[in-house]
Amino acid sequence: MPAEQSEQPEDLGFRYRARKGGEVGVTHRGRLAATLRGNQAAEFLAEARDPTDPVAQQLMARLTGNYKRGNERLASSHPRNRR
Repeated sequence: MPAEQSEQPEDLGFRYRARKGGEVGVTHRGRLAATLRGNQAAEFLAEARDPTDPVAQQLMARLTGNYKRGNERLASSHPRNRR
């Protein structure tokens, strides 16, 4: 089981599908999160060969805007979140 647990955090739930015309559809947990076209799609396909690769997962997260924004520490000290 430890091997399975170490694999879980690396998979962020992103997948992609190359479409006709050079478009790439990026999905997050089964829902369309972004559509890449043109140079951005070509660069993405060159970098992300395996969708389950942790590097590809992070790349898709950055492209869709679904990643940590750096303000997580500040949120804990906000008056609304103090208890």
